[in-house]
Amino acid sequence: MATKFLSLACIRNESRDLSPRPHYPSMPKYPKGVLSSDEEKNMQGSESKALFSVIGMTCSACAGSVEKAIKRLPGIKEAVVDVLNNKAQEEKIRETIEDVGFQATLINEEANEKSIQVCRICIKGMTCTSCSTTVESALQVIPGVQKARVALATEEAEVHYDPKILSCNELLQAIEDTGFEAILISTGEDRNKIHLKVDGVRTENSMRIIVNSLQALPGVQDINMDPELQKLSLSYKADVTGPRNFMQVIESTGSGRYKAKIFPEGGEREAHKQEEVKQYYKSFLWSLVFTIPVFLLSMVFMYIPGLKDVLDTKIVNMLSIGEVLRWVLSTPVQFIIGRRFYTGSYKALRHGSANMDVLIALGTNAAYFYSVYSVLRAATSPNFKSTDFFETSSMLISFILLGKYLEVLAKGKTSEAIAKLMDLAPGTATLLTLDDEGNVTSEEEIDSRLIQKNDVLKIIPGAKVACDGFVIRGQSHVNESMITGESRPVAKRKGDVVIGGTVNENGVLHIKATKVGSESALSQIVRLVESAQMAKAPVQKFADRISKFFVPLVIVLSFSTWLAWFLAGRFNVYPKSWIPSSMDSFQLALQFGISVMVIACPCALGLATPTAVMVGTGVGASQGVLIKGGQALESAHKVNCIVFDKTGTLTMGKPVLVKTRLLKNMVLREFYELIAAAEVNSEHPLAKAIVEYAKNFREDEDSNVWPEAKEFESITGHGVKAVVRNREVIVGNKSLMLENNIDIPIDAEEILEETEGLAQTGILVSIDHELVGVLAISDPLKPGAQEVISILNSMKIKTILVTGDNWGTARSIAKEVGIDTVIAEAKPEHKAEKVKEVQASNAVVAMVGDGINDSPALVAADVGMAIGAGTDIAIEAADIVLMKSSLEDVITAIDLSRRTFRRIRLNYVWALGYNLLGIPIAAGVLFPFTGFRLPPWIAGAAMAASSVSVVCCSLLLKNYQRPKKLDSLEMQGITVE
Repeated sequence: MATKFLSLACIRNESRDLSPRPHYPSMPKYPKGVLSSDEEKNMQGSESKALFSVIGMTCSACAGSVEKAIKRLPGIKEAVVDVLNNKAQEEKIRETIEDVGFQATLINEEANEKSIQVCRICIKGMTCTSCSTTVESALQVIPGVQKARVALATEEAEVHYDPKILSCNELLQAIEDTGFEAILISTGEDRNKIHLKVDGVRTENSMRIIVNSLQALPGVQDINMDPELQKLSLSYKADVTGPRNFMQVIESTGSGRYKAKIFPEGGEREAHKQEEVKQYYKSFLWSLVFTIPVFLLSMVFMYIPGLKDVLDTKIVNMLSIGEVLRWVLSTPVQFIIGRRFYTGSYKALRHGSANMDVLIALGTNAAYFYSVYSVLRAATSPNFKSTDFFETSSMLISFILLGKYLEVLAKGKTSEAIAKLMDLAPGTATLLTLDDEGNVTSEEEIDSRLIQKNDVLKIIPGAKVACDGFVIRGQSHVNESMITGESRPVAKRKGDVVIGGTVNENGVLHIKATKVGSESALSQIVRLVESAQMAKAPVQKFADRISKFFVPLVIVLSFSTWLAWFLAGRFNVYPKSWIPSSMDSFQLALQFGISVMVIACPCALGLATPTAVMVGTGVGASQGVLIKGGQALESAHKVNCIVFDKTGTLTMGKPVLVKTRLLKNMVLREFYELIAAAEVNSEHPLAKAIVEYAKNFREDEDSNVWPEAKEFESITGHGVKAVVRNREVIVGNKSLMLENNIDIPIDAEEILEETEGLAQTGILVSIDHELVGVLAISDPLKPGAQEVISILNSMKIKTILVTGDNWGTARSIAKEVGIDTVIAEAKPEHKAEKVKEVQASNAVVAMVGDGINDSPALVAADVGMAIGAGTDIAIEAADIVLMKSSLEDVITAIDLSRRTFRRIRLNYVWALGYNLLGIPIAAGVLFPFTGFRLPPWIAGAAMAASSVSVVCCSLLLKNYQRPKKLDSLEMQGITVE
């Protein structure tokens, strides 16, 4: 039986019988006085959508009967039955459906919409991809977790979870149960949260009094207190209140006894990274204290006459002084300094996985315990001459610790982009107090974290802009290169928007704060880059698949190597002369087996992709190109076709009305009064151009009051309709006129053709079903657009123009910039269909648009690029956000993704090539022909070096430079913006 869907729109709180009832789950009945008068007013006539599952419908006639019955109910604005799917709401509606003869089940859609939060967790102790996969798998199976990502390179987890089902503490516990230490970095509740330290509080009761005073403030959502640290954590609505209000309340509560200040942040994440670097450095130094003497005793002193005799002196039977010293010195390295490898191995094996720690522990234990056996046998036998490998185990651990130290140092540099972004925010700001006439009465220097919305701030020359806002007084030039990548200072005057973290070049500015704290553009960029660095590229799945069987395979190979060489020696398959004088066939085989185990490196494979993605996204952010993770990066490097929107992408996006042609005798003032009254309700750039031009025919050009437009209707991609002063006004393109049966005379056709030939947009105007005029609107091309298209063609990338404009204008624009393929008169939803058609020809398509009315096409494309986003960097539809209106950034994004992916490939070639070459050499493949043998301690050093080399290879991306062709554009004086 097919399941269908019914969608409803109801008018709530009407005077008939749709008043809220207790059984309406989405509309609780509020007791009198709970809502303010404004809220009650807003509740009147509010719309509610409902969705029902309707079972039993078999055809359109069934759907029609349900739809008609529902529409008869009082308060129903609209009812639509979808016969292909199946959904409909609320008790009376359900009964009505059943009265028609069908069964309906209520689906509480609102209940299904979970308030998902995102928390970030620092995870200590992960060594390879196997570790991160184990943690990720453990998180994903927890009820309430929607998505979990664990990044080895950043040693962090990003978890999307439902706070109604589980808490952050449960997530931390789940990670710790897998054997790793978890530290909470941030939660989804941190968006408007501040931590205050209260001095002067002596009792817990005093702290409670302060909390009660703060809870009474409007806009305060939640307060947590820590009496021991005298710390208060407050969540609040930034639109209503702010931190300075909290501090005033605290200080007034205790009559001046209490003092509040921002709680000193330790920079937990950075502190943990620094601590990890210190730990590895300290462990390495301590290991050298013991390993260097072991090395000297084994490799140097044995060849110095006199010292050799002392070391060979027997203590008990065949046990010598040298052997005892090596045993004593290597034991602390094996069990105290190398304890981390035992701990890591135990945690991994306990959860059914094997990581790098397992390989190190097995390799060093094999060398150490065989040496112990050899020494004890020498002590109990008068004839057995022992050969120990104590230097192998201790030197192995030392080299691996050195490698890990260098690796964490290098990994720290991959995330420098985020640290630099965070450092852009100034520490202090100058707060101004204004009187009723707007004159400055006082100024005060405050901590920038205490800025609240609507504060007026003073920015002096050379100072950083403290937060996002707009200029209310003064004019200057602001250097925005650190945020948008724009190299030239941008002129600012009254009304212009400024971005927090940018630098004021000259002139004093007074700005009004609009976005503070986590709402600022800088904070959003940091969050976006952090999230991008967490996101895995699809190519990472290759390393994840290998990691599942890598360590077990290496253990099998190691054992097989030892067994093959041991059996070959036992049955004299190779001549005795191959065996070094200081060991027998068993010891030779053991060395080959240990070398195989410690040379294999899963870390290099695990770090190949994430480190390159981290550096690549960081470099992009510094140039105003925000790449949303590995998926976007991987797709972008494959792009071979780019679809450009016209308005605001290839053109300036600021249309200007350049010509008016009237077809009937009419006063221009009246003509523009009517069409401006209709167009003022539209957000389209062309509508704004018409309204702006119409102001020229008014006495008061600054007035925004136009005659009332009734029955206004905006037809997307075509134009608008409205009734103004009892006259029907239609403004739009040719197809809109034809749809409304309006005749288009030959004169108008000729004017349209002439207009389109000049790459202008022709707009037709109809009043009372008669065509009365043609408007010509020009949107000039961006300087350098032609050169950018030419560069893309030289990169073997096909370019297509898609626009809602007419064919004539579209072809003229395309011809001017050098684009061969044109798609015109396309509505936003049709643009997405066109993108899919191009994809069907096996093309990897990027769509470049403004991120607003191009959203469907941006989502449909393999890579969506939102250009000219400015501070609106959180455009969901876009995979790559270009903060400037710069076409050259399209080339930068493609080129950077290609360079990054080449680096990822190089990392994989190095990591795989190292293992594919290193393991056979360690297994002794070259030994029969060349006599070359890789000692275990050298194999361990090579393993440590491989991880460091992969990270350093990724770090070379920090030297990325834009293609030289773009620099030549600047040298020619072309600025693409």
